[in-house]
Amino acid sequence: MDMNRKTIITIGLIAGLLISIVIALLGLSLYGKAMMGKIPALSFDEALHYTLQDNEGAVVTVGLLKDGQASYTVYGPDGAILPPTLHTYEIGSLTKTFTATLVAKAVQEGRISLDDTIDQYIALPSNNTYPTIEQLLTHTSGYKSLYFAWPMAANFFTRDNDFFGITKAMVRNRLASLSVPDTTYAYEYSNFGYATLALVLEEIYDQEYAALVTALACDDLHLPNTHISDKNGDLGDYWQWKAGDAYLSAGGLVSTIEDMLAYAQLQLGKQGYIGSSQESLQHIGATNEQYELLGIRLDWIAMAWIIDEENGFIWHNGATSKYNSYLAFDPVRQIAVVILSNLSAKSRIPATVLGVKLMQGL
Repeated sequence: MDMNRKTIITIGLIAGLLISIVIALLGLSLYGKAMMGKIPALSFDEALHYTLQDNEGAVVTVGLLKDGQASYTVYGPDGAILPPTLHTYEIGSLTKTFTATLVAKAVQEGRISLDDTIDQYIALPSNNTYPTIEQLLTHTSGYKSLYFAWPMAANFFTRDNDFFGITKAMVRNRLASLSVPDTTYAYEYSNFGYATLALVLEEIYDQEYAALVTALACDDLHLPNTHISDKNGDLGDYWQWKAGDAYLSAGGLVSTIEDMLAYAQLQLGKQGYIGSSQESLQHIGATNEQYELLGIRLDWIAMAWIIDEENGFIWHNGATSKYNSYLAFDPVRQIAVVILSNLSAKSRIPATVLGVKLMQGL
């Protein structure tokens, strides 16, 4: 009788705990939806203050280009204005715009065509069908965002960066096992696709991707503080990478606000292969209901750059575990916005939403 009573009590406690968890999760979901509903009505200043309120350690740098003048402000907890220090931020997937710029440069030099398939540069089985360079650039290749590789299992337990230790050989082997029919694919954001583009670039130039992107940033674009992360920045919590990791081309760069504003100015100038990287390649119509609510539009895509046709600006964002970023520019109005944050994109309102509000308010 006592054992039965104990069993019943135990079952009751477990059931009560499960019900409490479900109620808590439902409450968080409803709270999240309620907060999401408030975001569209917030001004940029209100959204920034909400993001920074009681957020110890926050360092968010907001940069503007307007009337040919660049300026920036560094914000800390509770929106306090901090000294104008050039902090080093991970820029995440903004790295893809540099990878795409390398491709645009290769096109201009006659080394590659956007219509070429990747097996024209990478040794792959001849019985498969492969995407074109343009399809990789526009995330319309049919490739998924990423494919499982064994380092991911260890990374799950030991570090933030899922891509740490994934080698080029692993990407090549995966490519050899994939065959994508020659058809039109819908837009599906693909880190794997940009890892593949790095392999193509390395074959074309017979150089490591890290060397190529460093030369592009420092020598061609004159961005001295933009480079593959070495974990030596001032803000800490940077992703760890191995030399030669395959996914560096998808999210391995760090930079400063001065470099990113200079990069935005180059985009506004539209000179040479910088300009060609902005030209529309695919209509993707990827704006969903949630994006629409937050003012984020994905209408067309160029070489990595997303085009907001309705508002007339071009943009890209980036995120790692502890950083998120946003860069947008309007070639007609000659304005640009850069937001660099040492907060997770999940920490209240991300840089992308803040940036859209600022762009629309200028």
